[in-house]
Amino acid sequence: MQIPPAALIGGSTSIVGHASGSSRDSEDTLSFSVLAGVRPMIETLPLERTGEAYEKMISGDARFRMVLTTAA
Repeated sequence: MQIPPAALIGGSTSIVGHASGSSRDSEDTLSFSVLAGVRPMIETLPLERTGEAYEKMISGDARFRMVLTTAA
């Protein structure tokens, strides 16, 4: 998106954005997930295997979201 600087100078013009929409959009998405029973697909590894999880993520070998677990 290209905006000439002159368009922002003067007055009280601003540009606001978020990578995934507004906070309200995020709330709506989470509410829908709960109502529809949507659950994330994750791959868990213990905290001690952080290096392995990182390598899987960087190499593209992680099938889902990598989540580190702690003994609790």
